[in-house]
Amino acid sequence: MTIPSLDLDRYLERIQYGGATQPTFDTLAGLLRAHLAAIPFENLDVLLGRRIRLDLDGVQDKLVRVHRGGYCFEHATLFAAVLEHLGFHPVRHTARVVLFAPRTESPRAHMFLTVPLSEGLFVVDPGFGPFAQGVPVLLGGDFGAQPGTAHRMVCDNSHWVLQRRSEDKTVDCWVTTLEQDNLVDFEVGNHFTSTHRESPFINRIMMCARTSSGRVTLMNRDLTIWRGDEPCLTRLADRAALRRLLVEHFGFDLPEVEHLRVPSIPEWT
Repeated sequence: MTIPSLDLDRYLERIQYGGATQPTFDTLAGLLRAHLAAIPFENLDVLLGRRIRLDLDGVQDKLVRVHRGGYCFEHATLFAAVLEHLGFHPVRHTARVVLFAPRTESPRAHMFLTVPLSEGLFVVDPGFGPFAQGVPVLLGGDFGAQPGTAHRMVCDNSHWVLQRRSEDKTVDCWVTTLEQDNLVDFEVGNHFTSTHRESPFINRIMMCARTSSGRVTLMNRDLTIWRGDEPCLTRLADRAALRRLLVEHFGFDLPEVEHLRVPSIPEWT
């Protein structure tokens, strides 16, 4: 399926990808790696009260043309369109994130993709922030099924669970039935995530950017700069420091953050 409105050349320039574009595992892995390295995870528009668009033109404008980041619905929407343009056949799904709440209390408010290839069915999740896996995850494969993977997909009765190996323990990340969802289902999840008073995305700053030596993560004012496996923890002094962080590590400037109101940071409300 070809998406006429996709500006593939500009996307590939945005992620600095110059590799093969045939619909193979190597292409899929290379695109995912480049996408994660170039386009950050961030929820600033939600905190600024702006509508999160999931139409392709809106997602391209934000993530590609003006070099912003986004969250799962935006990343997965863009990445699925790119894959379809290149001849892959991605399927769009919802999941319940269970990192911080049991599945009975977590809405189906996460978006990810599966991509069928000759080697098997692979999970691709470019919008999972600091927990995103940099390589496609083979459905039913174990840890290390692909070089560099710290994730696996395991079957739990009628559900599939994305698990992450962290040091000496295994953590459940999200749960899905793997049914194919309709585009309107993502609009519903996106609306909940960006507007509901209980959504963490309207209560906290949540950001992650990959760097050549590791990654930079921000939860409210708590900043962690990873160099390899070594974290350096600091605390943002104020909103001006947040703006400087965006320029230095996230690749864009957003003057509006100097007036940002964050419910879980009382001194910023």
